[in-house]
Formats: sequence, C-alpha cells, structure tokens
Amino acid sequence: MTSPIFSLCNEYVSRSAALDPVAAGAAGIAVEFAAASDYGPDGHAARAALISETLTRLSALTPEGEADVRAAAHLRERLEAERAWHELGEPLRAVQAPFGLVNDLRDSVDLLPNATDDEWRDVAARLAAMPEMLDGWRASLETGLSRGLRAARRQALESAAQARLLAEVGTHDSLLARYGDGPVREELSRGIAAAHGAYARISRYLREDYAPRAGERDAVGAERYAVAARLNLGADIDLVDAYEWGWSELERIEAELTVEADRIKAGASIDEATEILNDTQYVVGRDAYRDWLQERHDRAIEQLHGTHFDIAEPLRRVDVTLAVGSSSGAPYYTSPSEDLSRPGRTWWPVSEDRNRFETWPELTTVFHEGVPGHHLQFGATKVAGESLSRFGRNSWVSGHGEGWALYAERLADELGWFTEPGTRLGMLAGSALRAARVVVDIGVHLDLPLPDGSRWTFARACEVLGERGRCEPHRIHAEIVRYFGWPGQAISYKLGERAWLAARQEARTRLGAAFDLRRWHTAALELGPVGLSSLAEALRRID
Repeated sequence: MTSPIFSLCNEYVSRSAALDPVAAGAAGIAVEFAAASDYGPDGHAARAALISETLTRLSALTPEGEADVRAAAHLRERLEAERAWHELGEPLRAVQAPFGLVNDLRDSVDLLPNATDDEWRDVAARLAAMPEMLDGWRASLETGLSRGLRAARRQALESAAQARLLAEVGTHDSLLARYGDGPVREELSRGIAAAHGAYARISRYLREDYAPRAGERDAVGAERYAVAARLNLGADIDLVDAYEWGWSELERIEAELTVEADRIKAGASIDEATEILNDTQYVVGRDAYRDWLQERHDRAIEQLHGTHFDIAEPLRRVDVTLAVGSSSGAPYYTSPSEDLSRPGRTWWPVSEDRNRFETWPELTTVFHEGVPGHHLQFGATKVAGESLSRFGRNSWVSGHGEGWALYAERLADELGWFTEPGTRLGMLAGSALRAARVVVDIGVHLDLPLPDGSRWTFARACEVLGERGRCEPHRIHAEIVRYFGWPGQAISYKLGERAWLAARQEARTRLGAAFDLRRWHTAALELGPVGLSSLAEALRRID
C-alpha cells in the first residue's frame, strides 16, 4: 500500500502536470495530452498555490520508513526552493536565452510522439497553441513590468533574436515532409504557420516593446542569486568561498592542460595543440558526425554494463539527434518518458552551414550527456519503480544532476577511456570551462572583483571564458548570455562534482576495504535526486 507521503508526492506530480502539460510532456511524465500550458499570471499563480498547499499538507505527515524520509525531504526541499523563487516574482520576469521559454516550446514539439495520425493531430494542436502560450508569457511580462520586476535588456534582445530565427528559418517546416500526405496535413500546415507567426510577433514585442523598458544591469544581485543558487544546488553555500575555490580549481586544471598539450606535441602550447587536433581529428558531413557520436554512445554502454554499473535493459540505448539550426550553443539531453516508450536522447546543435566536425573535444560530452552521465542517472530513476516516489522519479536538482554528469567525465578519465588523440585534452578543457563558469557566474551576479581587481563586464566574461575556460569561439557568446540570464545554474556542474567526489571519498574512508565502486554507483543512482546539502548523508544511510 502506498504511504500517505508517497501518495502526496504522486498527487503533486499529477496536479503539477495538469497545470503545466508542456513541461510535463517534455519531462516524459505520463499525462493526458493538452496542447497548451498557461504562461500568463493566472497560470503562475496556480502553480505557486499548489506548491504552498502541498507543503502545508506535507508538514502534517509522519514518515513511515527510510523511503518515506527520503521522499518527504526531497519534496520539501524542492518545493521550498521553488516557493522562494515564486515569492521573488521570478515568473513575471522570466526572460532568458538561449534556454528559456522560446527554446522550451520549440523542443516540446520535437519531443511529441508522431507515429499515428492521432499523434500528428497532437503535434498540430501544440503548434496551433503557440500564439496562446506566447501571448500568456507576454501578459506575465507586462504584469512584471507594472510591478517593477524587469528582466535584463540583454536577455530580451537575445530572446528576440532567437524567436526571430525560429520564424525566419521555418523551424517546423520539416514536419510536413516527415508526415507526408494524409488527413492531418492541412491541419499541420495551419499549425506550423501559426507557430512561425507567433515566433515573429513575440520577437517584435521583446525587441521593440519590452527591451526599452527592461533593466540595464545583467547582474541579479545577492538576494535573487542566493535563491537561484539554492534552487539549482539544493543547498545554501558560502558563495564567496565558492568563488575563490573556482579560481584555484581553474589554476589546477590549467596546469594539467599544459602537461597534456605537451603530449600532443613536445613543447606545444595549449593553443598549438588545439590547432593540431582541429586539423587532424574530425569527420566530414552530418551523417558521419551522427554515426561517430552514436558509436561512442553505444561503446560506453557496452564497456560499463556489468563492470562498474548494472544498466537496465531499457536504458542500453541512447539516441543521438542533430539539432540543425539550434541556437542553444551546447549539447544537451532529454530523458526517457516515464513509461520508457520514448528513449533518452542527446541533442547536438549544428549550424546550417557547418559540414566539418572536430571529434576530439566531443568524447567527454558523450560521457556527460549519455553514459555514465545524464542518461544513466535519469534512466535509473525511471526504472526505480516504487522505491522512489513519482516526484523523485520525475524531478531534478541541477547540482545533483550536472554534478553527477561531470563526475561521469572524471570517472571516464579514471577508467582510462581518453585514449584517442586529444580526447583527454578535450576532457580537461571541458573541466576548465566548468571552473570558469563558477567564477563568471558568481562574480558577475555578486559583483565580486577579479583577481587583478577589475570588475566584470560582458566583454570581460567572454575573455575569461575563452582564454581561461578554453571555450570554443563560436560558443562563447551564447554561453555568457546563458549565465547572465540563468543565475546559479552554471555553478552546479563544478560544485556538484565537488560534492559527488567528496561523498565518494567519505564512503571510501569510512568503509575501507569493504568499499565497492560498483555497489556505490548502484546506491547513488537508486537514491534519486537530492539536494547537495543532504547528498553524503543520504548515501551514508543506504550503505
């Protein structure tokens, strides 16, 4: 019999999904299809009310066992963090690029099933609902402005450019070719036209109406940043200490990068080694790139299953998807559906004119987004059954999740998987990027000085990310825009990895010869998402 706490968790997922079916569908939650979510003020108010009601009901329940303790603690921590976010009025100034509502709505179409005519009707309905959803967003933003809650002008202009691109390139036109001729074609065509028109209108609004009234400063300040950091990390941390740690961690990684560059060519600088690798380690053509990525995903699963992990059969496949024309700037992952009918997917942004793809820096991202990273982590919660509440199976803590994915890259290095030329340099460069994110994100939003005493600006952040973070030039702009518009998320990678490594070391020290890495990994994944503040203790209780 389901406990009262598990019942409440399950009820919250169902009611939350009904209030935001677009987000629920993207997360793979089994919910009856609804074409639109309400992004207007009433929609946000309803979601905030559900959070408060659920917390009140949770406070009256007593855990009946360890599973209940974990479920209640996780539900409480997540909802308290989200309530604080609502109380600051963040939904009424939620303008962020490139991973904001514009991108979410575009992806929500691509993630819908489309094997039957009825499923294609759902796709057409979602497209036709774009004007309604974007109008609701506009109403929220207008309400925010009337209350003095303003997003940064840079985020408005970048989101406007993103929406304009989706309209101009005909983002959804390929759906007609995929569908072919049939009874839904005309309905689908009308939906596509409606969506593209909605993108164009919201682009004009953001650029011409909202941006002139938006905030001048990119930084959100200490109060908003503390709430954002808690939402992303599941912990309250000393942010100044984390800023200083980020600089020291960056220096440590840079020393390793210098050694690794010398292995590419004796005496070579990091830039020289990078140039050599770019000229030698690449594939030509999108099909070749997709095939290379898919083969590396498949190989990782084959190497890990039965050795350092036990991978459930439904999770022994990750689908690689090239996101042609995406402005996201970096690869990302979408999880399997709740019933596992939709597979986990990694998404790799590809510009319209790109035909050559360097492979040496991408292997580490395969491990991060695929296996043993996000796919294994998300997948484990999907197959956990009744050991996790439905909320635990379908929720997310960025510090826990991104920290695990970065730990996965570190584990791949410990296992000696970076043997192809340049791939370990690529892993270290990726780690430098994540350390640079810590100092950029905290430094910008808290207005902390750089080591030389200078202050952060957009241009200075780009310099640090390129020169110290080793970020690829074509990604720098989108990356910095992302940090400025999504405070607290960029720090979750390195600070999350730090927490995972500390938890593993604590277990090694405590258990001594009895420590078993495979068993620890199994326990860690079966735990489900938790805030970083309780990670080590939660793992300790299930040894």
